[in-house]
Amino acid sequence: MIRRFRQMFAPTEPEAAPRAEVPPGERVYAIGDIHGRLDLFAQLIAAIDADDAQRGSADTTVVLLGDLVDRGPDSAGVIAAARAWASRRKLRLLAGNHEEMFLDSFDDVEVLRHFLRYGGKETILSYPIDPEAYRQLTLPQLQQRMREAVPEVDLAFLRAGEDAIVVGDYLFVHAGIRPGVPLEEQRPGDLRWIRERFLAHEGDHGYVVVHGHTIARRVEEMPNRIGIDTGAFVTGRLTALGLEGSERWYLTARDAIARAEDQAA
Repeated sequence: MIRRFRQMFAPTEPEAAPRAEVPPGERVYAIGDIHGRLDLFAQLIAAIDADDAQRGSADTTVVLLGDLVDRGPDSAGVIAAARAWASRRKLRLLAGNHEEMFLDSFDDVEVLRHFLRYGGKETILSYPIDPEAYRQLTLPQLQQRMREAVPEVDLAFLRAGEDAIVVGDYLFVHAGIRPGVPLEEQRPGDLRWIRERFLAHEGDHGYVVVHGHTIARRVEEMPNRIGIDTGAFVTGRLTALGLEGSERWYLTARDAIARAEDQAA
């Protein structure tokens, strides 16, 4: 009798929170920071196209989380590949902090100076600018040479980058969000640059936030966020997250060094 009484009034375990979902009939692939690694991006394009076809019919959207450019060897090629992919499937681009610097560097010498220190040199030299001539140019001369070398279609593609994208229970941003601030009041600077304050926050954001910007060797899947920047330009790994209903899966492109490391591990 006492045991039955205790069972009646014993605290119950809280129900697990429902897993985040995308709307029925939709499928989403989100790709982390590419940073000029056209080789890895091309692998992932092929992998996503094959995976999407194998999974059957759906309204599929690809979200590029930003930072297509800088640091890696072929930012121009990455932008061209992204534009070509967007011509044959639904693709949405988020503006990253490196896109912001790249675009602003055409008109602001101080931004250009900062941009060059954080991978911008590699971006500029992926366009038809001679490396020897590059070394002789002043910053204003370099700005003029950039205007001549970078196609307007590339700049228009980057300028169209969005600040945030919502699909079902997921919020896609480049860097993160400021905790406790409604989405409509978030500042673009935070969405593209925030780091520690967002990463350290363990509370609910109202969405599961899918982001890049901060490198981790492996995907960081937390209750309130999923970080998929696996450091393509330094680790040789470019990662995509797939979403359908409440399901999640990952696709990773690897270069030869990363594959050898994985085999040795």
